[in-house]
This record gives sequence, structure tokens and C-alpha cells, in this order.
Amino acid sequence: MKTLNTQRLILKSFEEEYLDDFFEYASSPYVGPAAGWEPHKTIEDSKVIMKSFLESDENYMIIYKENGKLIGSVGLHPDKVRAYPNSREIGYVLSHDYWGKGIMTEAVSAVIECAFEHMGLSVLTVAHFPDNRRSKRVIEKLGFVYEGLVPEAYLCADGTYRDEQRYRMTAEDYKRMRRNTV
Repeated sequence: MKTLNTQRLILKSFEEEYLDDFFEYASSPYVGPAAGWEPHKTIEDSKVIMKSFLESDENYMIIYKENGKLIGSVGLHPDKVRAYPNSREIGYVLSHDYWGKGIMTEAVSAVIECAFEHMGLSVLTVAHFPDNRRSKRVIEKLGFVYEGLVPEAYLCADGTYRDEQRYRMTAEDYKRMRRNTV
């Protein structure tokens, strides 16, 4: 996984030395439920999830340059809707302490650029729960195209199903946006 740098962030593969920071944000009562998972109750919970991140190499840590702290993650996962090799689904999570500062938009923008410019992907998808206005705002700012509501599309950790609002961005959409901003 390629390390990405933005004005305020470093995005790179997960490293065990950031376990305490990971637990700090993953144990927040605000973070996990917005993404469909239970807050981590112990550092062991975080250790298990981090191990899966280390093995899969699908997730970027988001390191805040100002303090060197792990504050979230952005992942490029197999697309649940389009099951072909040049498609990925973006998932992201950010420490509650850093919400509302444009950090996630900055991080996802760097991942989008990498996906289309360096990985040669043809489409990226992303989804949010209908009540997650913050995620919706990030998705809209980045120029994803709304595809629709998929009822009961996500199985949450508590065994319930949640609706998802789904979006996509094709390589052509990305190129068109790049041309319009240059």
C-alpha cells in the first residue's frame, strides 16, 4: 500500500505501535455506531481488529501530522455491489475529536486520487446510513453520484439490518471533475 501525504495527514498501512490511539477512537460511543459496529470495550478488541487490518492491507491509517496521532482510517474494500476486479468500496471512520474539520474529506480525496491515478480502478462506491449526515456531506463534497437507497443492506454488529444510501464515482467522473478544477 502506497503512503499518501496531504497538507495535514499521512495515510499509510496500519502499524501495531498505534494500538493505543486506535483503541482511543474505536472505543468512542459516537464512532462505531455511526459505521455499524460496537465501540471497542477493551484494548484486546482493538488488537483483534488491528490484526485483521495488518493482514488485509486494505486500510490506511490516518495520522494527523500536527501531533503524530492515529485519528481514523480509510479503507478500499471489495465492492459489495459490483463484484469485479477494478471496483472498490471506500469505508472510513474518524475520531470524534476531529469531526467537522474537513479531515475526512481531505483523506478520502487522497485515496480517490490514488485509486484512479495509480491503481487503475474503474469505479469507487461508498455508502452511509440515512441518518449519518456527516458521511453524506463528505460524499457529496467529493462528487460521488447518488445511486439510491438499498433497504436492509448492512448487517450491524447488534444483528440488525440498516438501510444504506449508495453512491458511485467512475474513472470518467473523476477525470471530468479533475478537468473542471484545473
